[in-house]
Amino acid sequence: MSHAKKESFERYKRQMLIPEIQESGQEKIRNAKVLMIGAGGLASAAAFYLAAAGVGNIGIADDDKVEMSNLNRQILHDPGRISALKAVSAKQTLERFNPEIQIRAYPERFQTQGELIRILGDYDLVVDCSDNYPTRFALNDACIQTRKPWVHGAVYGFEGQAMTFVPGQGPCYRCLYPSLPSESSPDAPVGVIGVSPGIIGMIQAAEALKYLLGKGNLLIGRLLFVDLLEMSFSEFTVHRNDACPSCRVGKHCPP
Repeated sequence: MSHAKKESFERYKRQMLIPEIQESGQEKIRNAKVLMIGAGGLASAAAFYLAAAGVGNIGIADDDKVEMSNLNRQILHDPGRISALKAVSAKQTLERFNPEIQIRAYPERFQTQGELIRILGDYDLVVDCSDNYPTRFALNDACIQTRKPWVHGAVYGFEGQAMTFVPGQGPCYRCLYPSLPSESSPDAPVGVIGVSPGIIGMIQAAEALKYLLGKGNLLIGRLLFVDLLEMSFSEFTVHRNDACPSCRVGKHCPP
């Protein structure tokens, strides 16, 4: 065994002891391509743990720059990178953390269906770490059009939620939110404690790995709600909406 292969084996040997993974599952993880939309708090946890698991190719899309106010939760970045592009900063952090994997930075904003479709073809799965409804709605429709699964996450204060969407299986995001929710000021900052995106981001990473491995019960049609003040985890069933315009369009998309 070469030195590089021995190091790789040592890095992942504890998770390869898991019956649901083993060497064959680790190979699936290594060959996987996952796109992160956003490089903030959610991505800090999700991308770190996907990189730790050995996901071979990770794309990170974010046009924002690192600010000091990000650092209470966005552990992909540090004070030495204030004003740096988040996508580039995240790439540097993850490459240093796991030199075996490939990271691609997209320092641009993908907020329309067409913009997202342009890059989705290169990936197996999308992890939604965005912070606004327009991006999530566009991502939902782009994933339906391209038949790509995606893992949603959102946080506010001490609360968070997560759900997984697989086109053709269960509801889509517009079944959960039929119309774009009103936002008093899209650019106004919202309060969030760092552990909230940390926990939700790790749940997103777990969902992504389960999908890539073909193991476990995904959060399809199940909205997981986390309240850290009460330390409670609640689950709400979400049904497919027969009147959903996105689902109707999806019926006519190629498989």
